[in-house]
Amino acid sequence: MEPRSATRTAELLDCAQPIEEATMPDRSGEVVLYWRPGCPFCVKLRLSLLGSKLRFRQVNIWKDPEAAAHVRSVAGGNETVPTVDVAGHPLVNPSRRRLLRAVREHAPHALSSS
Repeated sequence: MEPRSATRTAELLDCAQPIEEATMPDRSGEVVLYWRPGCPFCVKLRLSLLGSKLRFRQVNIWKDPEAAAHVRSVAGGNETVPTVDVAGHPLVNPSRRRLLRAVREHAPHALSSS
């Protein structure tokens, strides 16, 4: 049985934002967070975004070979996650602050006002 805190964290991540699979980033202004299971940096970033009002899609690169190829193309050939595509501007392992700054600059519509 998982420890209670690990279970609660998983529940928060599962319900915080809808998780959708995608193949390539949508260049129309969408924010896409590429992640993989077991990545502590992904968990940290995803948890830090819970109260941010940022709308984004999450893509598991282990389930989507094209997404994994995209990550490699912007991360020097490595599958470094989290990688976030902000309206066509890739960020490899960004901090919450750096990500939100990029969103305000390139995709402000992704930050809901409510």
